[in-house]
Amino acid sequence: MPATSAKPRQAQRGLTTRAAILGLVFCALVVSAALPLRQYLSQRGQVAAAEAKQEQDRARVKALEDRLRQLNDPAYVRAQARTRLHFVLPGETPYVLITPSAAPRAVGRSALGVATAPGPEAPWYSQLWSTVRVADQPTPQPAPAR
Repeated sequence: MPATSAKPRQAQRGLTTRAAILGLVFCALVVSAALPLRQYLSQRGQVAAAEAKQEQDRARVKALEDRLRQLNDPAYVRAQARTRLHFVLPGETPYVLITPSAAPRAVGRSALGVATAPGPEAPWYSQLWSTVRVADQPTPQPAPAR
């Protein structure tokens, strides 16, 4: 009887050893496949981004070619010159309509004698000169805290 009881233990032990070896092989396969799989997935993302950028570039090139075709059309250039630059053909009389605007604001000193800074509607030289005037004035010192 003792011979029969030793055989099932040996078979059970062999199964456990085989399972451990199979598990180690499986783990080795997973570890060896992980890095290439990660690189493959990251490269797929890079390829997708490059294809999207290429499509954007193609659309931009098409828009620029359309604009070039438009600018090569003499009728379009003539119409733009008349509209934007107010060009006229010989014999035509140009009319420029000037619409009335709000009354110009006085730039300079206010009633208190302090220079006022002109707004963004003032000419650039007035804005520049007002900054020079303001820079010459002393800055008021804040009152001491009590």
